[in-house]
Amino acid sequence: MKKLILIFCFLLSGFVNANNDMSKKEQNNNLKLATFGAGCFWCVEAIFQELKGVDKVVSGYMGGKTESSYKEVCSGVTGHAEVCQISYDSSIISFKELLEVFWQVHDPTTLNQQGADIGTQYRSVIFYNNNKQKELAVTLKKKLNESGAWENPVITEISALSTFYPAENYHQNYFNNNSNQAYCTFVIKPKQDKFKKAFKDKLK
Repeated sequence: MKKLILIFCFLLSGFVNANNDMSKKEQNNNLKLATFGAGCFWCVEAIFQELKGVDKVVSGYMGGKTESSYKEVCSGVTGHAEVCQISYDSSIISFKELLEVFWQVHDPTTLNQQGADIGTQYRSVIFYNNNKQKELAVTLKKKLNESGAWENPVITEISALSTFYPAENYHQNYFNNNSNQAYCTFVIKPKQDKFKKAFKDKLK
């Protein structure tokens, strides 16, 4: 009898573990990727990290042809944009909601510039993963321009996803690790505060 109970417990344990593995797989199936460039990636990262449903934000470079360092990208000749690749749970937050945040937290009407940050690496850009993301981005951009929400036309680039090069480690989680630095205090913090006020219902 004792042996039978032990066998039953062993089988039950295996069943529970299998169910847990299945649950993890189901949860992982909800994780999607969005890739945005909206000026300095330190600002973009600090904002999207605060959203419910966002699992991870990685700063990096996209749009260029070869892997490059931060110094090379800052030269403006590599073709890269500073971007954040956002891993999000689509059962909690949608790509459309991410786009709404994206277009409100930077000026998408200025070509290759956000504030004092000037160069093609700071361009406003959406790198789509599939046709569904592309169609949604194109449709919403068109509606924004038709609505007159901005005085000037929205010129956000909408391009297919290309190779993503993660930025150097010291760029990751930059605002949280360097909140007392001048750029964080005078540029990132005001943007983050404005974002939190506008999207308080979507914050973690």
